[in-house]
Amino acid sequence: MTAVKMRNIGPKSAAWLRQVGLRSLEDLASAGTVEAFMRVKRAGFKPGLNLLYAIEGALLDCHWQEVPEERRHELIAAAEAAIALLPPPRNRPAAGPVTTTSHMTDAVAEPGGFDTLFDAPDGASGANDD
Repeated sequence: MTAVKMRNIGPKSAAWLRQVGLRSLEDLASAGTVEAFMRVKRAGFKPGLNLLYAIEGALLDCHWQEVPEERRHELIAAAEAAIALLPPPRNRPAAGPVTTTSHMTDAVAEPGGFDTLFDAPDGASGANDD
């Protein structure tokens, strides 16, 4: 990460890992796959499952796509269990339903109604008068 490029770990993932104190393969090995992933998550980053697989692949010295399916399921279960223990985010309201608001008036919504909004008053000259 600093001096040694680790397998599966790209620049963004390496930066995240460095920021949480994981600077070498030995650091990753001592923390373990799920703990390394959770450190990144607890730091406020938004890692995806690919980071989980990439860390495991780096520790196994294989491509992240070669991590066995059974092991992937174990990693996901462990990560989900650890995520469930995290406290809720502070100073952020819970997400609510999304609503759509229309700002069109009835006159604009009617065919030909838009022109009636901008008619010049009686006796005044409009910019588009012929």
